[in-house]
Amino acid sequence: MNEPIVLDCTLRDGGYYNNWNFPEPVINQYLQAMSEAGVDIVELGLRSLINNGFKGACAYTADGFINSLQIPASLQVGVMVNASELVNDVPLEEALQQLFPNDAAQSPVHLVRIASHIHEFGNALPAVNWLKQRGYMVGFNLMQIADRSEAEIKTLAKLASAYDIDALYFADSMGSMTPDQTAEIISWLRSGWAGALGIHTHDNLGLALSNTLRALDEGVTWVDATVTGMGRGPGNARTEELVIEVAERRKQHINMIPLMQVLGSYFKPMQHQFGWGTNPYYYLTGKYGIHPSYVQQMQGDSRFSEEDILAVINHLREEGGKKFSLKALDAARHFYHAEARGTWSPRQVFEGRDVLILGTGPGVAAHRAAIECFIRKYNPIVLALNAQTAIAAELINYRVACHPVRLLADCDVHATLPQPLITPYSMLPENVRAALVDKETLDYGLSVRESVFEFGETACVAPTSLVMAYTFALCAAGKASRMFLTGFDGYGADDPRNQEMNRIVLQYAQSNAVAEMISITPTKYDVPEISIYGLV
Repeated sequence: MNEPIVLDCTLRDGGYYNNWNFPEPVINQYLQAMSEAGVDIVELGLRSLINNGFKGACAYTADGFINSLQIPASLQVGVMVNASELVNDVPLEEALQQLFPNDAAQSPVHLVRIASHIHEFGNALPAVNWLKQRGYMVGFNLMQIADRSEAEIKTLAKLASAYDIDALYFADSMGSMTPDQTAEIISWLRSGWAGALGIHTHDNLGLALSNTLRALDEGVTWVDATVTGMGRGPGNARTEELVIEVAERRKQHINMIPLMQVLGSYFKPMQHQFGWGTNPYYYLTGKYGIHPSYVQQMQGDSRFSEEDILAVINHLREEGGKKFSLKALDAARHFYHAEARGTWSPRQVFEGRDVLILGTGPGVAAHRAAIECFIRKYNPIVLALNAQTAIAAELINYRVACHPVRLLADCDVHATLPQPLITPYSMLPENVRAALVDKETLDYGLSVRESVFEFGETACVAPTSLVMAYTFALCAAGKASRMFLTGFDGYGADDPRNQEMNRIVLQYAQSNAVAEMISITPTKYDVPEISIYGLV
């Protein structure tokens, strides 16, 4: 009854980095390693009805895909469903029928876990009855529980007690919990819930394993981990450490060699590439209850300084940052909130012309030859965002930049680049203007106002200070005919940055702009797409 159950969710939680596109030979090697290391359940991925942009097999984890894998007999298989898909437009039972067309007896899936925000919990709970009637084990994961009151948590436990849940999980979503807080939350849950408890920890404070072990001491029996801690931002408890601790408690012999082999050959190189794991910035977000995606967003671009990241964290500590928002990130820097002003009109350059906008995504380098051919064939006005140099310099007409931190970081690079720089020069901080004093600049003003696009002769209003929004406004104000986009690849479908950036695209589309927007290389944003290879 009190024997620990170890669940590894690497392929689900780690899929945010590679769009759940894990090579099948690696999955089979991983599965064998999990079996040898004493893991009980592997959560192979998500089950989802959402199909926006390319995602690999572990984003859907269909029965046919699972049946194609080499799953050791000692392992049980789990999948996760987001509660948001069960309490949305599609009725709950209809959504479940689409997600799980086979009963458990005809499916390789043993366990279904439902990840739920607090506000979704009550409406999603009836899914337990539907799944149990079809023979599945069911787990429920309560997210962002650490900042809830004792009364709220006890109410949630009482709600859960009316359902036959196999494991009621709580997730330390912000990575802010200590072992003592972990024990306290367990005691609150225990006041209304007598069934099995589980915990999913994050490593912002470096306490993911400590919190997990304390939870085991307090009677929790289901514990999560991922290989190398693979997960968004600071990541999770590390499987390679947790299995050692659990094996000791079980007095069980395990074989770590296959796990260390797959760790070294695949997961460690990925960790080096993507950089998950805790650091002092994530430590601060955990300490102050700030969403770790703020740090992930800024660390994703090496030009953001340490001082800037710390300043934003300090601001969010005071203003609150539990929910990630690019708008809040802009507000934290207090840029462009004054009335817009400028001296240069883009109409003299853009009016009636097609414009090609070179974004900063990998699509520019991936399709460089075709893009350069497109430029030579159609002669559009070519705008390069910030200081990216994937395209031949002689083919770029102008550069566009507006974020003071990036401008300051890129000043030395801009000084060597031959193109004029379009920027809200007269509105920039004095130190940035001083650094650009010898650079040819075209001063088009910018003011940031939530959910607003306005296109003036020498200045614009945009919903954010991100260069993407500024450039859209610039082309619209200049009366450009069409905007061809490349390098606007986007992020993973569940990455909050993708949702925020796409919101900018949609707000522009709903504005009074006449410049048509077309992406000619792959994008995850809601932009009409055509293929550059059909044009050249």
